[in-house]
Amino acid sequence: MAEEKAKRFIQSSDARDGQAYGTNFGAHKPGMSMIEVAEYYSKWAEDYEHDLSQDRYLGPFYACKAMSEEYPLTTTDRKSIRILDVACGTGFLGEKLKEEGFTYVDGLDPSDKMLDVARTKDSYTNLYCEFMSDATLPIENDKYACVVVAGGMGEGHIPCAAVTEMIRIVQPGGYVIIVMREEYLTHVQEYAGRLEECFLKFENDGKWKRCSRTVVSKYSFDNNGVIFKFRVC
Repeated sequence: MAEEKAKRFIQSSDARDGQAYGTNFGAHKPGMSMIEVAEYYSKWAEDYEHDLSQDRYLGPFYACKAMSEEYPLTTTDRKSIRILDVACGTGFLGEKLKEEGFTYVDGLDPSDKMLDVARTKDSYTNLYCEFMSDATLPIENDKYACVVVAGGMGEGHIPCAAVTEMIRIVQPGGYVIIVMREEYLTHVQEYAGRLEECFLKFENDGKWKRCSRTVVSKYSFDNNGVIFKFRVC
């Protein structure tokens, strides 16, 4: 289904948009392992920001907006808010958060080459070359006020089991914000019928509380996105 959709978009778009869509789809092909995905992004790192410029990909914009809503300038010292940008890639979101006054932002990504680009931007306090999975990260409990994921969900990307680790490293009262393509909830095997059930289970277990679920347009190319906000208990 996803491959057919990609082919239709590429055939109906101009050459530059079609090429960018096809390259992005290459990182989300069914059956890819997390290691294969990380290796793909490393090869793509130099051209990533050109292919996924803001006219094609609004994930970092929506994620930064969601952060700013929870930490308004009128009532928050944003410099004191510790944030982990999961799947930070080349640092799109880190740049936007810094522009909005969030100056303690760490980044996590499994691609060393993507992190090499992020490192040049001086937007991050610390960078971790790690997978976000159910494995324990080299990060202490309750370190962050917020974990934010923009574009880190997809085939071979962050598994459902990683939610446990996100909750572990966020302090009580802090937030987990996940911004992703809406169709991945049904098209990605790892998430179909599972991801939102996982979210609900953690809510029923008293681990977090869902604050909102918002569908947004033009998240990635012509595809809708969905923004989940959870408050950790």
